[in-house]
Order: sequence, then structure tokens, then C-alpha cells
Amino acid sequence: MSLDDVKALTFDTGGMILDWHTGFSKALAKAGDKHGLVKDWPELANELRRRSLGLTVNMGEHSPPDRNHDESHRMALDEVIAENGLDVFTADDRREIWWETAHSLEAWPDFPKVLPILRENYICASFTILSFRMIIDTAKRNGLSWDAVFSCEGIGKYKILPEAYLTAAKWLHLEPGECCMVACHNFDLDAAKKAGFKTAFVRRPDEWGAAGPPDPEPNPQHDIIADNFPDLARQVGIQVI
Repeated sequence: MSLDDVKALTFDTGGMILDWHTGFSKALAKAGDKHGLVKDWPELANELRRRSLGLTVNMGEHSPPDRNHDESHRMALDEVIAENGLDVFTADDRREIWWETAHSLEAWPDFPKVLPILRENYICASFTILSFRMIIDTAKRNGLSWDAVFSCEGIGKYKILPEAYLTAAKWLHLEPGECCMVACHNFDLDAAKKAGFKTAFVRRPDEWGAAGPPDPEPNPQHDIIADNFPDLARQVGIQVI
């Protein structure tokens, strides 16, 4: 399917672009090994993700946000530690996980080579609940050149509030229908669709490790459903070599 009216692709970044599961699993295991602990580190990484999302999504609905997603990572990690007998983790151990690891996550390998090709035809913006600093640091680490960076930290309204999507479109001087939200999560895309965006679901079957993603099957109303980023490019008429 073509996106003839679309001028900008806005990309979810935390799960769509970055492999948080591998990063957090390794960081938790490293801290555990330091203290002689054995746990199901991949499952604890998933719990860290679930809790940090719960602490961040919809912030700003009733009052101005009092933190960004980095703080949500820190708070979620403290909860996971307290509930799983990991109190021996030091302040340095914790910062290594919630800051150093989060800010140096690796991009999924199918994305960096496709981004420059997509930028030839579209404005390509990171549009995410992640903090500005996290987007900047991971972009530098992975060689990603965004045309724009929209963090809900700056908008003051976090996904999946409609104001987040409408503000991103406004800042691009575009109508919502001229923007396409690209994500691997139905909850994000469904909210973008309600705000008037076009939507593209790109599958990320390994996002949550062996457990699999909580919503692996795209809802049928999305404009594009792709297996990966080369597939997305092909569906919008761009050949990837």
C-alpha cells in the first residue's frame, strides 16, 4: 500500500527501534553475577519494561508530569529489586542498569540501513515516551540520523493521550493524516489512528525475548503491516538492496 498523502514517518523508539530486552537482561545478569545471585533475568527484564511503561504511559493527563522516562526506569527497577531479593544491588549497580544500559541500547539490525533510504522520501522523526537524552545517546551509539526528535518529555503529554500525537503533527506543520506512526505496539498505533494518523505495524517477535510480545498480531485497521523494515520500505515503493 502506498502512503501518497504522507509526508512524515514518526517512529516509536523504545521497542520498535531499540532492543531493550537483550540490554536489560544482560545488565541484570551482570549485576547478579557480581553478587552471586541466580534469577530469571530475562523475565525480570520484562517486568522492568512492564512497570516502566505503566509509570509513563498517559502521564500529563490530569497534571503536568513530574518525571521523565529515565525516572520511570529508576523507579521500576527499585520495585523489581525490592520484590525479588536483589537488595544487595548497589547504587552503582542500579545506575548501570537504569541509566548506562538504557542509554546505550543496540538498535535492531534491520533499521539503521533502512532509515537513510526512508529519509530520502519522508521526514523521519523519533516520536517516543523516551527521554530526549535517551534518544540522543542511542542515536549516537547506533549511527541514527533523525530528521527530528519528539519526546513526550517536551510535549508534556505522554502517549497514548491524543494531545501527544496532535502536537507532533503540529510541530511538523502537517495535518495528522500527513503523518504515519510506525510501531510494533497496537496500543500506540490505535491511539495514533484515533488522532488521525496513518499507521504502520512492523512486527518485532523478539522484542520480549522468548516470552514473545504481549500483542504480536496487528489490528486489521492499520494501513501497512510489515514483517521488518526492508518490508516496510518495499511496501511504500522504496527498493532496499
